[in-house]
Amino acid sequence: MFDTFVIVDWSAAGVPRTGKDSIWIAVLRGGGLVLHNPATRAEAEAGLRALLSEEARAGRRVLAGFDFAFGYPAGLSARLGPGSWRAVWAALAARVQEGPKNANNRFDVGGDLNGLFDAPGPFWGNGLKRDVAGLPRLKPAGWGGVLPVNRRICDGLAPGAQEVWKLSGAGSVGGQALTGIAMLERLRQATGAAVWPFEWPSDAGVVLAEVFPSLWPVGVDPARVRDAVQVRDVALRLAAWARQGRLAGALDAPLGQPPGVRMEEGWILGLSEKGFDVAGLT
Repeated sequence: MFDTFVIVDWSAAGVPRTGKDSIWIAVLRGGGLVLHNPATRAEAEAGLRALLSEEARAGRRVLAGFDFAFGYPAGLSARLGPGSWRAVWAALAARVQEGPKNANNRFDVGGDLNGLFDAPGPFWGNGLKRDVAGLPRLKPAGWGGVLPVNRRICDGLAPGAQEVWKLSGAGSVGGQALTGIAMLERLRQATGAAVWPFEWPSDAGVVLAEVFPSLWPVGVDPARVRDAVQVRDVALRLAAWARQGRLAGALDAPLGQPPGVRMEEGWILGLSEKGFDVAGLT
């Protein structure tokens, strides 16, 4: 199904960073796997764009997995205009601003988007010393009422998955989603990539998909950072599924979910295949 597998562990860090808690990219093609550790999101985005362009010129089909949520629970897109997930992606690409050294305005974007609702939230967790208009520091109330629901369907099924609204604090993933979706919208526009499961990837040269490496045990490799091991393992796992004929089933999994999953929430690739062990794939 695919010639190249690219797995990205994203970061919303506000300063350049490598090693632990930074961006890691695994590229698996044929029998060769290469790891990259760009210090900034700008560097990572430029590298990914160049890589996908190179693969397209070579006629190779790419599955690119990213470790952040591709969508939000129902409610946000309706306030941004028609278009479902596309409205959210376009809005984030227009609002999120990135500096060359990782400075970004993700907290202000969360506060700005909260202004679309009639109650504090749904974005919360101001991690800055200064107050941010519209962004509460503590988790608000009103989930499933004046606010959208707290979690996507897939987040409730994936052990350890955090809510996408949370922008700071232990386990927060909201910053990665805000900055990551904005980056992917630019990448999508530049490469013509299909976004799974919102678009069905039958003939696209590049398919973007959400992954959650913590679904599976981490391979033992004391010489490497945990995030580096995880992106390596997921790339190997997806390539093995492709060889074994299991990847098509994993891509079809959202078809059995409510329509909102394919319209705005998104899905985690491999959620229905959690029991597969990466041991021995190297």
